[in-house]
Amino acid sequence: QVQLRESGGGLVQAGGSLRLSCAASGRTFRSYAMGWFRQAPGKEREFVAAISWSSGNTYYKDSVKGRFTISGDNAKNTVYLQMNSLKAEDTAVYYCAADRTPLKGLGAYLSEEYDYWGQGAQVTVSS
Repeated sequence: QVQLRESGGGLVQAGGSLRLSCAASGRTFRSYAMGWFRQAPGKEREFVAAISWSSGNTYYKDSVKGRFTISGDNAKNTVYLQMNSLKAEDTAVYYCAADRTPLKGLGAYLSEEYDYWGQGAQVTVSS
């Protein structure tokens, strides 16, 4: 069984920064991509960022471009999300996800593409 565990969430003032980490444990597997999604209260889960290990390409939600940076270590199935210039609207539970098959089309942006999910980390930005 594969487990993904997020860490690094918390409370921060608007304009501040946080760094989320996500590490995989349990059964060894190869991931082709890893990503971050978030869900705010009363809203659907939405894509935030993703990275393809094979191509090195990164993908971002428009509203976080220039503020968030995704990075990671393919060999360790570990992914990070550096979040700068945080805004109140970034408040949400952030989930990391891993894809054990090659990305297809716009798959990086779609939650259905991913096979494994973490439990989530709360990020609260006070205005």
